[in-house]
Amino acid sequence: MEFSDVWGKKYPAIVRLWEAAWAEFVPFLQFDVEIRKIVCTTNAIESVNARIRKAVRARGHFPNDQAALKCVYLAVMSLDPTGAGRKRWTMRWKAALQAFDITFDGRLTAGRR
Repeated sequence: MEFSDVWGKKYPAIVRLWEAAWAEFVPFLQFDVEIRKIVCTTNAIESVNARIRKAVRARGHFPNDQAALKCVYLAVMSLDPTGAGRKRWTMRWKAALQAFDITFDGRLTAGRR
């Protein structure tokens, strides 16, 4: 195996981990590229969560649930104040949603009919 030949001496634990997880990883490769991109892209989600945590932490406490929801809403809206990101988000997810619908035999659109 080329991977273990190149990296085995320097990183033996990584090679063992990679080889042990290979059976679980191979089925992931059968998904479309669009689905793999979505599954592997957690940076955007973590970024939104960090912004919400920062806004909530800065406020400290809330008198009621409505005030907390307003704080979260304002934090999320401040991520894209012009609304231009909404178009990019829609275009980025369109291919993935279609791939999910094809791969999982219409389960995504079944509730919309």
